[in-house]
Amino acid sequence: MKNHRELVDAAFALNPDAGGVTTVKGKPLNVDVEANEKLYADFELEANNPGGHSSLPTPDNAIYHIADALSRLEHSPFPVELNPITRTYFERRAALESGQTAADMKAILRTPPDSEAIARLTMDPRFNSLLRTTCVATRLSAGHANNALPQQAKAIVNCRIIPGHPAEEVRQELIRIFAEPKITVKYIDNAGHVFDRAPETKAFAALLPPAEVMQPLERVTDAMWPSAPVIPEMETGASDSVYTIAAGIPSYGISGVALDQDDVRAHGKDERLPEKSFYDGVEFYYLYLKALTGAR
Repeated sequence: MKNHRELVDAAFALNPDAGGVTTVKGKPLNVDVEANEKLYADFELEANNPGGHSSLPTPDNAIYHIADALSRLEHSPFPVELNPITRTYFERRAALESGQTAADMKAILRTPPDSEAIARLTMDPRFNSLLRTTCVATRLSAGHANNALPQQAKAIVNCRIIPGHPAEEVRQELIRIFAEPKITVKYIDNAGHVFDRAPETKAFAALLPPAEVMQPLERVTDAMWPSAPVIPEMETGASDSVYTIAAGIPSYGISGVALDQDDVRAHGKDERLPEKSFYDGVEFYYLYLKALTGAR
């Protein structure tokens, strides 16, 4: 894209690293299309201490400082913030739900949104991640010996930031939440380099798929999964769309791979994909690209 843009320049890009078929106990529920995504950011927390012999414990312990800060983070959720894509998602997803969940999805779309409905949806990690910026501790390291007070303790906090907010804004909010002057909060870039400040770059705005993308997608979806509607979504992870969108190419996450919404193991040591889902995904893309590029 930098040196040979003419080889990849296009009206739009399709990204199979996002979107997909959502299933419940193997039954297709809907097909997601990534229209925008959260901003990925890693932050390093560090606390230092003179240390000493473990027989002389002190409350001024680097591990305790980190642990207390992470506990405050656990109980300090970021505010709810819907955008055109997430509003559309909850509007259409509500029709696929029933009972309290369906009612809650409709209630959060009101002005102002219903606070009790937000609280109930927040209990489900899938919906919570669509409602707000999320920051979670993912790694811990501290100490050098079992019989010594730690001289250093570190933690990694991974954030997925709602479009419209830069990583530096979130870093400053983390500092406020931690409220611990003995902890430094630094930004880690994709290459693993650590910086005192984070970038001011924001996630890209929503890009609703045009009719030339959606119409063949809906036809193929109806043929393979007749009961599953196509719903635009905000990807809560991060995908390769970030590169092509940065180059000015509208990008849409589209996949025919099905995963059960109650068995998400992404990035885990037991990550897995059903065999049928793999082959269905291959068939889907063949049919979709034929429909997308064939004569009308």
